[in-house]
Amino acid sequence: MSPETPKLRPELDGIPTYKPGRPPVVEEGMPAFKLSSNENPYPPLPGVLEAAAAAAASFNRYPDLACSALTGELAARFGVPAGHVATGTGSVGVAQQLLQATAGSGDEVIYAWRSFEAYPIITRITGARAVQVPLDAAERHDLDAMADAITERTRLIFVCNPNNPTGTVLRKAVLERFLDRVPDDVLVVLDEAYREFNTDPDVPDGTDLYRERPNVAVLRTFSKAYGLAGLRIGFAIAHEPVAEALRKTAVPFGVSQLAQDAAVASLHAEPELLERVARLVVERTRVSGELTAQGWTVPETQANFVWLRTGEHTEAFAQACERAGVMIRPFPGEGVRISVGETAANDLLLRTAQTFRKEM
Repeated sequence: MSPETPKLRPELDGIPTYKPGRPPVVEEGMPAFKLSSNENPYPPLPGVLEAAAAAAASFNRYPDLACSALTGELAARFGVPAGHVATGTGSVGVAQQLLQATAGSGDEVIYAWRSFEAYPIITRITGARAVQVPLDAAERHDLDAMADAITERTRLIFVCNPNNPTGTVLRKAVLERFLDRVPDDVLVVLDEAYREFNTDPDVPDGTDLYRERPNVAVLRTFSKAYGLAGLRIGFAIAHEPVAEALRKTAVPFGVSQLAQDAAVASLHAEPELLERVARLVVERTRVSGELTAQGWTVPETQANFVWLRTGEHTEAFAQACERAGVMIRPFPGEGVRISVGETAANDLLLRTAQTFRKEM
């Protein structure tokens, strides 16, 4: 056989594989909780399992390519034209489609750092150069620095609000001031995967900003608050040229009929959704408050997770949590992201954090 191997794109060299949150190690007689992936700890909303089961009866057939029923529901929900809605395999799938539509070799993509860990991966896959702008001292996007980083090669800017993994938010005035500085031919993607958990009235709904600005697109997902992480479905709201580009870059039939029907059923279960989100927000407040009382520095979060900047203690803290039976998401040398889960999981996390803090 020839020693030669197939030629692959050089842009792939050094790109890391996305690292999901680790599942808990299950041992008999030991607790096992997963707080590493920002998942919703509740089961599917009422009517969702029934809708998915009904769709499963015909999965020998291709799904609706246009996601017609879901697109119609979303257009009505947000008061936008159906042609401004584009679906995909989770909001990260739609984000990758946006990059495919806007950026290539020699182009630049700006985002805050640390922010969603998929941004550098999907940016480099396109061949574009990632421009990472450090968060400010309060763990928020430094929008002035991000605006200063724009060049003639900038094609797309990600703004994660609330930010993953810090949970911090950008309020309306500062975000609008930033958007005023962005050239009209640069696409700004407001990634609002955790929007449902926000309780700060000064944080704008991205769809309001999109209405006035053709270069703004909004990403949402059914993976977090709606609890459909395993079905992989998200969507964008954008003006027609961008939405049409998303349809061109979509994987044909990528969104299953199970996911489409489950998403529609989830939208119909909004009262139960709001109740669950309210419960998680109460737990978020409790967890943040107790960690702060223990002596940790906890940025104000509007997501379903908290962030601790643990620095050199990051891996040791994650290991202590794992030994206790709770998995969290470490970013070595930086900090840990801890999802807000069921009460028992949160209680165990708080006890472990208190013990670790005393021994630091």
